Amino acid sequence: MIGRVLLAALLAGIAAGLVMSALQAWKVTPLIIAAEAVFEGEAEPAGAHDNAGAGEKKPEASKPEHVHDPNSAWMPHSGFERTTATIASNIIAGVAFALILTGVVIFTGFDLSIASGAMLGLLGFCTFSLAPGLGLPPNLPGVPAAELMDRQTWWWATVIATGFGIWMIARLDAWVLKALGGVVILLPQIIGSPQPEDAGTEIPARLAAEFATNSLVIAAVFWVVLGALLGWLISRQKLNEEAV
Repeated sequence: MIGRVLLAALLAGIAAGLVMSALQAWKVTPLIIAAEAVFEGEAEPAGAHDNAGAGEKKPEASKPEHVHDPNSAWMPHSGFERTTATIASNIIAGVAFALILTGVVIFTGFDLSIASGAMLGLLGFCTFSLAPGLGLPPNLPGVPAAELMDRQTWWWATVIATGFGIWMIARLDAWVLKALGGVVILLPQIIGSPQPEDAGTEIPARLAAEFATNSLVIAAVFWVVLGALLGWLISRQKLNEEAV
C-alpha cells in the first residue's frame, strides 16, 4: 500500500512540475529575460528619458563589464540549458511537495478524492507560497533583497506558523483555539519580513509587479493540480483494492 501511495506521489509531482514549467515558460521567463536585459544595460528602464529635453542628447546605456569569478555559483545559460534546469527543479519540487502532502494524508487520516485533494493543494499553496509571498514576493533579477539568511529564516518561520495555524483551525474543536490558530498565521506578517537597506532599482515597477503576480498564480495552479492528481491517483488505488 505504501509503495503505491509513494508511486502516486511521484507521478503527481512529475505531472505538476511539467505543468508549472510550461506556465513559467509562457508567463514568467519572458519577464526574467526582460529584467536581465535592463539589469545588464542592454535595455533601458521605462521612463528613462521622461525628463530629457527635446534638444538634449540622450545618454547611451553603459554595459557593465563582466568579470569571471571562479568562486561564483554555477548558473545555467539562456535557452536549452536554462529550460532543462527549470524543468528538472520543478519536477524535483513537485515530487517533494507531493511527498509532503502524502505525509499529511497518512498522519491525519485525511480521505483523499479529486476535490479534497485540490483543497489540500490549495492549503499547501497558502502555506508555502501565498503567506511567505505576502512579505517576500517573488523578485526579478536586479531587484534588491535583504540578506539571504534573514529571508530564509523568516520564510521558514512563516511556513511553519501558517501550517500550524491551519492545522489548529482545521483539527481543533474549541473556537478559542481556532482563533489562536488565526493569530499564529498572522504573527509573521505582523512582525514583518526582512527588507533591503537600499530598495532602489532600475527594474520597472510594472515588470516586478507582473512577475510577482504571475509567479503566485502559477504556484496556485501548481498546488491545485498537484493535490487533485494525488487525490485522483490515491482514490483510484483504493477503488481497485476494494474491487479485488
